[in-house]
Amino acid sequence: MKKTEITEFYTRLRDNNPTPTTELAYETPFQLLIAVILSAQATDVGVNKATMKLFPVAPTPAAMLALGVEGLIEYIKTIGLFRTKAKNVIATCRMLVELHGGAVPENRAALEALPGVGRKTANVVLNTAFGHPTIAVDTHIFRLGNRTGLAPGKTVDEVEQKLLRVTPDEFKKDAHHWLILHGRYVCKARKPECGRCVVADLCRFKGKNL
Repeated sequence: MKKTEITEFYTRLRDNNPTPTTELAYETPFQLLIAVILSAQATDVGVNKATMKLFPVAPTPAAMLALGVEGLIEYIKTIGLFRTKAKNVIATCRMLVELHGGAVPENRAALEALPGVGRKTANVVLNTAFGHPTIAVDTHIFRLGNRTGLAPGKTVDEVEQKLLRVTPDEFKKDAHHWLILHGRYVCKARKPECGRCVVADLCRFKGKNL
């Protein structure tokens, strides 16, 4: 896409959804971090159902650490990979308590040092909890970057770096949410709904279904 087309692309997504946000339910940076860890290979809806019962009981790293792995499993056993996630979450809570005074660090290196936290999760927390202009690339955004021609790349990291380069600064803070929501509900994997897409005329997808 040309620079003017990219600006128009984001302008339309912004006009269509001026205040985008994550669909994960949370009240604090810690709760967001845990929700994102739990959301790997799971739906936001499924995670929210579990955390709706978990967070009132364990709203802080210390409280969640006190549950232990087995205690935590009772709340998250409906989520895929729950045993591995429970171990990672408890280990993360221990590190938060022992190394960070119970606070979620606003630092990429410190976040990625936590068990179960990779670059994508760190990007989500930095962007959504702390307002950093990061763009977390998941399967939806990877597909969207390639399909539309906005930021084509062979790997997640390549798409992320291209998005950071081509996205105008005024859109970077909310770009992650606009793209993921558009990919989740309009530019779907199997059957994109091009007929109701606000950026269809800018898109480079050869298989448009208008």
